[in-house]
Amino acid sequence: MATSRALATAPPATARRGQHPGIALTVIAATQLMVVLDITIVNIALPHIQQALKFNTTDLSWVINAYTLTFGGLLLLGGRAGDILGRRRVFIVGVLVFGLASLLGGVAQSSAWLLAARALQGLGGAIASPTALALIATNFKEGPERNRAFGVFSAVAGAGGAIGLLLGGMLTSWLSWRWVFFVNVPIGIAIALLAPLYINESDRHPGHFDLTGAFTSTAGMVSLVYGFIRASEHGWTDAVTLTAFGLAVVLLAAFVLNERHARQPITPLDLLRERNRSGAYGLMLCVAAAMFSIFFFITLFVQEILGFSPLRAGFAFLPISVAIIGAAQFAARNQVRWGPKPFLVTGSVLVLAGVAWASRIDINSTYVDGILGPTLLFGLGMGSIFVPVMLTAVSRVAPHETGAATGMLNTTQQVGGSLGLSILVTVYGTASRNEARNQVGAFLQHATPQQAAQFRASGKLPAPYSSEVLVHGISSAFQLGLVFAALAALIAVFVIKAPRLPEPPPVSPSGAGT
Repeated sequence: MATSRALATAPPATARRGQHPGIALTVIAATQLMVVLDITIVNIALPHIQQALKFNTTDLSWVINAYTLTFGGLLLLGGRAGDILGRRRVFIVGVLVFGLASLLGGVAQSSAWLLAARALQGLGGAIASPTALALIATNFKEGPERNRAFGVFSAVAGAGGAIGLLLGGMLTSWLSWRWVFFVNVPIGIAIALLAPLYINESDRHPGHFDLTGAFTSTAGMVSLVYGFIRASEHGWTDAVTLTAFGLAVVLLAAFVLNERHARQPITPLDLLRERNRSGAYGLMLCVAAAMFSIFFFITLFVQEILGFSPLRAGFAFLPISVAIIGAAQFAARNQVRWGPKPFLVTGSVLVLAGVAWASRIDINSTYVDGILGPTLLFGLGMGSIFVPVMLTAVSRVAPHETGAATGMLNTTQQVGGSLGLSILVTVYGTASRNEARNQVGAFLQHATPQQAAQFRASGKLPAPYSSEVLVHGISSAFQLGLVFAALAALIAVFVIKAPRLPEPPPVSPSGAGT
């Protein structure tokens, strides 16, 4: 505590642009890639992790959730820490924590060990990610230079999920599941060594940490997501499910009350009063809910229905990565000419069209007509959205609140993704159970006595009946995903009004704005 107070009250650091902006941007973007791809890199490796560490099916889902919920829940605190202690300093600490957690995850010998490592990874990501985004304002001059930097950062952030699926397939197929964690260790060490040499420090703003706000927001979201996941298996009237939802309401209400009265809240509610900024947060929340479902369920479809290997499943997502990167670069280059709104509207409509197409998936869909088309539309839409939504979120924010604003944007993405996926998994589970009853009846009508006896002994439907159940659940989940995509489009059209927005304010007189 004494150290924190000393750092917070120390003389401001000098924030000056360096002589190697390309290296600085590479370091920042590499960090964001490392943090974002870890949300999906373990997806394809999950069956191998389950077998090695004896996870049951329910607990296995927390290999994903332990990371995303800790990451999303603590991003706001990470952004505030960068404002108070200096963004480069906090950035390096976050990278080192992330690397250490990755090493611990790679050598995990039990399920509890791995889940603890994943939560620690989320903490490291929550510290590093918002400061990485804020460091762009510190290190790049206002105007086209900063827009280009945002474009690279946004492309990496957008494509990171798909790249994680590809890399996860490669590492799992060629080495082992442990390397989806080990790969972060040398990258983290390199970033920690290069950051002090090529990234400029920001000015520090004296302040206090809102630990109550961080705890209530994180615990509230964990409880809410747990409630949805529990409902998918035990129903909506289950006592534990209802308790989880009730606790979530209490904790999130306490979070809002705390933020209204805290001297220095991690989420200044004034940030939400500006129409365009609150619209940007809402849009990101809804788009992320759709994005996580695309990655999760398409991965399931290509492996279980199309029979793709882990490596081939990873390569199946390359087109969406290319689409995101290309669209993000185009949007970044044309922000000054057209402003953010045309890209937000166009991108949201493309996302909506992609999810609508994906919702028509059936047992006869191939990769070309059922996967490639929808994911290309979705990728173009996401790439069009990322740059303008970032610029909108940090526009007209006071220098000392830049970290909170960027942290809030990252939080809406992670929380929206976790919450949206948990809701869609609930829909998937309910629809699958209902369809399973229909398929059991159809199977027993045509089964031989021996086949019927085998089914009653194992409880497992043979193909193609089991495939029909799976595809029906996926299609039903995508149909609800249409609601999230439609909300994003409505926000882009009717809430975000400004046709053009100014650049974010300079971080300091000697920093990004000079």
